[in-house]
Amino acid sequence: MKKDDGQLITAKRAYRNASDEGNHQEEARWANVIGDIFKNRGEYVEALKWFRLDYEVSTKYLPEKHLLPTCQSLGEVYLRLQHFQDALIYQKKHLDLAKDADDLVEQQRASTQLGRTYHEMFLKSENDQTSLRNAKKYFISAMKLAHTLKKSNKVSFLKEYIDAHNNIGMVEMDLDNLEEAETMLSKGLQICDEEEVVENDDGRTRLHHNLGNVYMELRKWDKARVHIEKDIIICKNIGHCQGEAKGYINLGELHYRVQKYEEAILCYEKAMNLAKCMDDEYALANQIHQNIETVREATKVMEDLKKEEQNLKKLTRNMVTARGTSGERKCLLQQNASLDRLIEKSSIISAWKKHCEFAKKKKKIASELCDKEKLGDSYLAIGESYQKLRNFNKAKKWYSKSWETYKSIGNMEGQALAKINLGDVLDSVGKWSDALEAFSEGYRIARQANLLSVQLSALENMHYSHMIRFDNHEEARRLQSKIENLKKLIKNPEVEPLRDSCSETDTEGDYSPPKSNVSKIHGNDESTFDDTPLISLVTKSKGTKHRTTTKSLEASATSMSSQAVSRKRGRLVLSDDEDENKQQHVDGSTSNEFKSRQSLNSLVDDHQDAISGCTPPIHLEESACSHKGMSPKLTAEDFRCSRPHESVNASSGVSENICLKNGHSGPIFDACQDEFCKHLIFKVEDDFVHIEPGSCNFSDKLSMEHVKVEVACLYFLKIVTENRSRGLLPIIQHLKCGGEVLESLNLLYTPKDHMCGKCWIEVTIDRWVPKRLVKLYVDCCKDLCQPPNLKLLKKLYSLEVSEDEIDVSDCELEDISAAPLLNALHLHKTIAALNLSHNLLGNETMEKLKHLFLSSSQKYGGLVLDLHCNRFGPTALFQICECTVLLSRLEVVNISGNRLTDGCASYLSTILQNSLYSLNIQNCSITSRTIQKVTDSLNSGSLLSELFIGYNSNISGNAIVNLLDKLATLKSFSQINLNGIKLNKNAIDSLCNLIKKSCLTHVMIGETSIGTERAIQLSDSCNSENCELVKLDMSYCLLTPNYIMKLVTDASLISGLLHLNIGGNPLMQEGGIALASLVKNPLCCLTVVNLSKCQLGLIGILGILQSLAANTSIEELNLSENALEHEYDILVKVKAHDDEKVNEDLFELEVAADSEDESEEGKPFIDRSFESKSTFIQQLSSAISMAKQLRILDISNNGFSGETFNAAWSTNSQGSLTQSHIEGSTIHLSVEPNKCCSIKPCCTRS
Repeated sequence: MKKDDGQLITAKRAYRNASDEGNHQEEARWANVIGDIFKNRGEYVEALKWFRLDYEVSTKYLPEKHLLPTCQSLGEVYLRLQHFQDALIYQKKHLDLAKDADDLVEQQRASTQLGRTYHEMFLKSENDQTSLRNAKKYFISAMKLAHTLKKSNKVSFLKEYIDAHNNIGMVEMDLDNLEEAETMLSKGLQICDEEEVVENDDGRTRLHHNLGNVYMELRKWDKARVHIEKDIIICKNIGHCQGEAKGYINLGELHYRVQKYEEAILCYEKAMNLAKCMDDEYALANQIHQNIETVREATKVMEDLKKEEQNLKKLTRNMVTARGTSGERKCLLQQNASLDRLIEKSSIISAWKKHCEFAKKKKKIASELCDKEKLGDSYLAIGESYQKLRNFNKAKKWYSKSWETYKSIGNMEGQALAKINLGDVLDSVGKWSDALEAFSEGYRIARQANLLSVQLSALENMHYSHMIRFDNHEEARRLQSKIENLKKLIKNPEVEPLRDSCSETDTEGDYSPPKSNVSKIHGNDESTFDDTPLISLVTKSKGTKHRTTTKSLEASATSMSSQAVSRKRGRLVLSDDEDENKQQHVDGSTSNEFKSRQSLNSLVDDHQDAISGCTPPIHLEESACSHKGMSPKLTAEDFRCSRPHESVNASSGVSENICLKNGHSGPIFDACQDEFCKHLIFKVEDDFVHIEPGSCNFSDKLSMEHVKVEVACLYFLKIVTENRSRGLLPIIQHLKCGGEVLESLNLLYTPKDHMCGKCWIEVTIDRWVPKRLVKLYVDCCKDLCQPPNLKLLKKLYSLEVSEDEIDVSDCELEDISAAPLLNALHLHKTIAALNLSHNLLGNETMEKLKHLFLSSSQKYGGLVLDLHCNRFGPTALFQICECTVLLSRLEVVNISGNRLTDGCASYLSTILQNSLYSLNIQNCSITSRTIQKVTDSLNSGSLLSELFIGYNSNISGNAIVNLLDKLATLKSFSQINLNGIKLNKNAIDSLCNLIKKSCLTHVMIGETSIGTERAIQLSDSCNSENCELVKLDMSYCLLTPNYIMKLVTDASLISGLLHLNIGGNPLMQEGGIALASLVKNPLCCLTVVNLSKCQLGLIGILGILQSLAANTSIEELNLSENALEHEYDILVKVKAHDDEKVNEDLFELEVAADSEDESEEGKPFIDRSFESKSTFIQQLSSAISMAKQLRILDISNNGFSGETFNAAWSTNSQGSLTQSHIEGSTIHLSVEPNKCCSIKPCCTRS
C-alpha cells in the first residue's frame, strides 16, 4: 500500500460528499487535490481526468478567478505528458486570467509554466529557435515578477525567485553561454544560502542538477559530480522519484563522457528502477533504455579502439623496416587508414583527448605522405578535438590552418567545413559577428561547389546567429525558407533547385564538382579510404546543440532525454543523392601527386596553348588565378566574368548578359551579379587575364609588383606558340583604370565594387625581354604533360640577379612535380646557386640533382645549395658524396629542417673535408655522435667559416666543448649558431675562448638559458682586439636588467654591433628604461633590434620609441608582446575618467577593482604624466613619427589598435611608400621595399 493512499481515500471521500451536497467550490477544490496526488505519483493520465473534472465544474458554476489554479494544473500535467499544444492553450489562458485579475502571483506562475513548455518544445525539436526565444522571454518575465514580489516582503516568493534563476541559467546553457549559465545558477544557490533555505529543498535540487550539466559541458568533472550527487541525495530525501531518476541519468552521462562504462550502466539501471515506480513515465524509461544501449555500443567501440591501437603499433613497428624501401608509402597509407578508424571511434565515444592524439599522429603521417588533402583533414580533426576540449584558441588555430591547406589545393568541401567549424568556435567565444561571417563564407563556398549537406549546416548556423545572437527575425525567416527548400532538395534530388545566381548561368549545363577526397574509415588499401565525406568532421550547427538532461521546475518533462542525447552523439553524413552527383575519384595512389580536380581545373583554362598536344590536370598550387584560353580578338561586347568553377571563354552567346557603363576612357563593365565572382580583370593587348586579389596580398594591401608579375606570367601562357617559342616575356610598365595610371592598387581594394568583376584594368607593356629559363620550364612541362606551377613560374620570372642563381623556394614542389624544373636546369646547364627550400622534396629529387651535375659541363665554380625544410633524409647527403662534381663545387650547403638523424654523420664528415665554407644542419634530429664526427673532420687547414647546429636535442656539453675548441684552431671561422642547445659552464668558457681567438662576427646562442652572469662573461670576451662582432642573439637566455645596465655602463661592448636579439628575457620596466638610454648613446650603431616579450611595459615601449629620435642607425625594431597584463586596459580607463572629469579617488578605486586579483608585484605601474597630456597613444604616435630612420616596426600584442598609428607612420616615411599589416592584435609597420612577415625567420639572411 502506497504511503499516500490514505490521503487519496480521504480526498475522494471529501469529493463525493461535496458533490452530493452540491458544494461546487469544494467539489472543484477536492478534484484538484486528487489530481495533484496522482500527478505527484507520476500517474498523469489519471491526474488529467481529475483536473478536467475540476475545470468543468469551475467553468460551469464558479467565478472566473477560480479557473486560475485549474488552468495551471492542466497546463502542468499536459506538459508532463508532452502534449505541448494543449499545455500552451491552458497556460496562456492562465496568464490572461491572471492579467485580467491583476494578480502578479499568478502571472509569475503562468510565465514560468509557459517558459518551461517552450523550453521543452525546443529540446524536443531539431532546430526550433523560435521556441527557445519564447522560453527566454517568459523566463525573464517570470524573473522580474518574482523579484518584484520578493521586494514586497512576500517571503513565500523566495522559492519562485530562486527557481527563476534556475530557469534563466537553463536557457543560457542551451544558448551555449555556459559561463553565464554557471553565474546565474551559482547565484541561485547563493540566495538559498543567504536566505537560509533548508538543505532538502526542491529548489536546491534543480540548481544542483543544472550546475552538474553546466560543469559537464565545461569538462569540470569533479565539480559536476559534486552537484549531481547533491541533486540525487536531496531528491531521495524529499521523495522526488522523478528528480532522483534524472540525477542518476546525469551521473551516468558523466561516467559515459569519461569512458567509465560499467559505472554508467549501474547509474542508468538505478534510474530505470526508479522510473518503473512511476506509472506514466514511459518517456523517461525509454530514455534510460536508449542510454543503456548507447553505453553498451560505446563499450564495443572502446574494445574495437583498443584492438585498432594494437594494429597501429604493429604498423608503426613495420615502418622501421620499410623506411627507405619501396614499401614505405604503402606502410604510411596503412597507418593513415588505421588512424582514420581510431579518430572516428574516439569521436563516437567522445574520447576527445584520444581523438586529439590520433589526429596529431595523422598530421605527421600526412606530412610524410606529402598529401596536403590528408594534412587538411588532420588539421580539421585536431581543431575538432580542441573545440570539444573547450580550448578555443587552439581550435581556431587548427581550423584556420585546415582552411588554408584546403584552399591551397582547391578543396572546396574542406574549405567550407573549416569555415563552418571556425564560425562555431568564434560563436563560443562571443565573437558573433565574426562567426556569422565565417558561416556565410562557408555557405558561399558550399553553394559554389554544390555541396547540399554542407550548405544545410551553414544555413542552420546562419539562422541561429540571426535568430538568437542578433534577433534579426526577418533574415531568420528568409534563411528558414532556404533551409526548408534545401531539405526538400536533399530528400528529392529531382526537384529543380532554386537559384539566386546571375542570369547568365541559367542556360549553362549542370555542374557537379568532384567528390572531395579524405581518408576513409575502413579499408587498408589506398583506393578504399580516400573517399569519405568530409561532412563527418563538421561541428553540429548551433541550432541542434541540445543538452543531455536539463532540469527545469519539478514538473519539467522527461525531455532531457535520449532524443537530445542521440542528436548530440550522432554524426552527420552526406546524403546518397549528393554522393551520386559527385564524380569518381582517380586512383588513390596519386593522391599526393597531380590529382584530377575539376573544381580546381576550372579556375584556369587548360593552358591548351602552353601545353598543346596533351591534356593533363591543371595543378596551380595557389588556386588563385583564372584566365581564358586563346580565342579570336575580343571586343567589349564579347567579355564577361565567369564563376570560379567555369572557364572564361569569349562567346557570342553570352553577350546579352553584359551591362555596359561609360567610364572615363573606355568601357567599364559590370560583370554578372554572381556573388562568387571576385576577380581583378586585366586587359593585355587584345586579350583578358583575371586573377583573384588574394593571390597578391601583402601587408593587408595589394602589391603592385606582385600583380604585374602574375599578369605577365599568365599572359605569357596564353600567347600563341610561335611568339612563346622565342622566350620573350612582357615587362609591364603601367596599370591603368579609367584612363589614369595606378600608382597603387589600394584604391581598388573594395571587393564589393571594383575588384569583384566590376571593371577592368588596362595593362601597358614596356618591352619584351628574354627569360630563357621560363621558356625551358614551360617547354619541359609540355614534354612531360604536366601543367606549369604558377608559383614556380613567378619565381623564375622574378630572378633578381641572374638566371644562374635560381630561387624556387616555397613552391609546393614534390618529387614528381619538380621533374620539369630539373629537366629545364639540365638544359640550362649553368647553376651558381640553387634554392629549393620549403618544398616537399625527398631523396628522389636529390638523385636527379646528382645526375644533373654529373652530366653538366660546368666542372668548376662555387655552388650554393639551399635545401632546408624539405623531406630529405641521410641518403640525400650520400648522393652529394657520390657526385664528385657536386662535392668539389659545393661551398655553402643549408640542409636544416630535414630529418637527417645520425645516419648522416659519415656523409657530413666527407663533405666537410672538401673546402666547405658554410654548413647549416639546424633542427636535423642529430645527436652528440654526429657533432663528434663533424669535430673530427675539421683540421687547422679547413676553410669552414660558418656553422649552424642549433635546435638539435641530445647534444652533450662535452661534444660542444670539443667542437668549440676545434673551431678555435681554424683560421677563418666567423659564425656560430648554437640556438636551443643547453650550454654548461665549460661550454661557455670554450665559447669565450673562441670569441677571443677567432674573428667571430655572428654569435647566436638564443634559447640556451645561460643566465645573466654567463652572458656578461661572454660580453667581456668581446672586448678582445680580434673581436668584430656584428650580430648577437641572446634571446630567451634568462637575462635580467643587470645585463642591460652592464651594456649601458660599458657601451664599447656594442660599439660595432649591428644586430641584437634579446627577446624573451624578463628585462622588465627597469630594463626598458636602461635600453632607452643605450639607444641614445652616440656609440650605438645597431640597425636591427629584437626586444619582443621582454615585459618592458608601456613605459619601456614609449621610452625606447622616444629615444629613437636621437638615434640615426636603428632601422628595424620589434617591441611586440611587452605590455604587462591588463596594463593597456587600465590606461583606457584612465582616459575615460579624464574625459568624464571623475575625481582622483574614483580613479584609484577603479584601478584597484581591476587589479584586485593580481599580486602586488604584478600590478602594472601607470605613469600619472599620461593624464596631464592628451593620451598615452598620442605620445606613442608622436614618438613613431619622430623615428625617421625606422623602416620596420612591430608593436603587436600590446593591446593597441593598429589603425591609430597609420597616420603617424605615414609621416615617418621620408618620401617612401609606407605599408601596414594590421590584423587583430598584429601591428606591423614598414616602408617599401621592406617586407614585414613575407620572409620566414629561417630564410632571413645575415
